[in-house]
Amino acid sequence: MTLAALHFRSQVRQLTRYPAFLVPTLGFPIAFFALFGLPRRSVDPRVLMASYSAYAVLGIAFFQFGVGIAAEREEPWESFLRTLPVSVAARFAGRLGAALVFATAAAAPVIALAVAVRPVSLGGAAWLRFMLALVAGSTPLALLGIALGYWVPAKGALPVANLVYLAVAYAGGLWTGPRGLPHSIERAAPFLPTRQWGDVLWSAVLGGGWGWGHWLELLGFSLLFGALAAWGYRRDEGQRFR
Repeated sequence: MTLAALHFRSQVRQLTRYPAFLVPTLGFPIAFFALFGLPRRSVDPRVLMASYSAYAVLGIAFFQFGVGIAAEREEPWESFLRTLPVSVAARFAGRLGAALVFATAAAAPVIALAVAVRPVSLGGAAWLRFMLALVAGSTPLALLGIALGYWVPAKGALPVANLVYLAVAYAGGLWTGPRGLPHSIERAAPFLPTRQWGDVLWSAVLGGGWGWGHWLELLGFSLLFGALAAWGYRRDEGQRFR
């Protein structure tokens, strides 16, 4: 078994045995959708399903990566792992695989509830495009979560992650859809990765075409946050092992 697979298995086992992470991370998105998404009868149910599925995946990005990494940095086990001949790529591949498992577990109940309660009906191609957009479009947010984990101290990680999580979700339209924001926030929304992500998700479920501009902006955010995460990792490594 490869090192990445071993790290993946370790991450999944660790998090499934930690109810304080598992219950709110998986339960909060569907509860939020039931309370605030389903009552919005004026919004297309396909848009709501896509938006709150992204909101569920976003929580994994910020809390499994951001808060999780910040907490691990304070543990002796993390210092020990850094002395082993394990590449950064192997460790992050395992973490990304675990995040995909939990992201699926968080988004699946939202999708199931949307299909069961509201008249959500998509063709096979639309479902495929939606899933692709949900996974690929989350990349810059996952990298932002990793960057937060390496730049924010452990004691401040949870409040900072919560603040950023709620702010970018709301301002990006993940609670309201593309036309439910105040005018002042709507003007700033196109500059956020969550809005670009929302645009590709909404196009997927509504059968619209994908504009390259949204994907290019998501790529740009990925490069920016990836560089910030790598810088944070090297900075942390230099502080602890120089």
